[in-house]
Amino acid sequence: MSDHILILYYSRQGSTAALAECVAHGVSAHGRFEPRLRTVPAVASTTEKTAPPIPPEGAVYCTKADLAECRALALGSPTRFGNMAAPMKHFLDGTADLWIGGSLAGKPAAVFTSTGSHHGGQETTLLTMMLPLLHHGMLLVGLPYTEPGLNATTLGGTPYGASHVSGIRGDAAIDPTERDLARALGRRLADVTDRLFPLS
Repeated sequence: MSDHILILYYSRQGSTAALAECVAHGVSAHGRFEPRLRTVPAVASTTEKTAPPIPPEGAVYCTKADLAECRALALGSPTRFGNMAAPMKHFLDGTADLWIGGSLAGKPAAVFTSTGSHHGGQETTLLTMMLPLLHHGMLLVGLPYTEPGLNATTLGGTPYGASHVSGIRGDAAIDPTERDLARALGRRLADVTDRLFPLS
């Protein structure tokens, strides 16, 4: 098993992708694990359409091997009516074989999201993303209030995971506190993973 932490996300307008980069920075800052950024294809409204095997830009599409071989997982999605976006749910719905084999059981996981408004469903999205991870037997890692940014933030950032308020048009830059909390989540995920799977 390679020593990488998978940062798997879906991003429509780039906000969740930018947050994923912050989480990856936190994983890198820990020093032991390689952050591996992956995405999922959009879900087409007609079955005749298929996505290209490699996206034209950004992270490459995730494979089930990426998921099975990771040491830990950070899962990110924009909010869609208080829930994860359909492309991420579609990808996770196809992982029953990994569930049957227990491939993810006992591995740490964290979640992150972006929304267009303060009350756009950040916390419900984070909680619903946790449910399939719990079914896979993963160990959830959040952000403790020992992170000063949780008490200071006026935008995104929750104890359930990192978050970002991207604005109605999805063009708001990540706030410094949101950035620091996302990096802290990546570092904490790497630290917990290191404790669970120490080098021999």
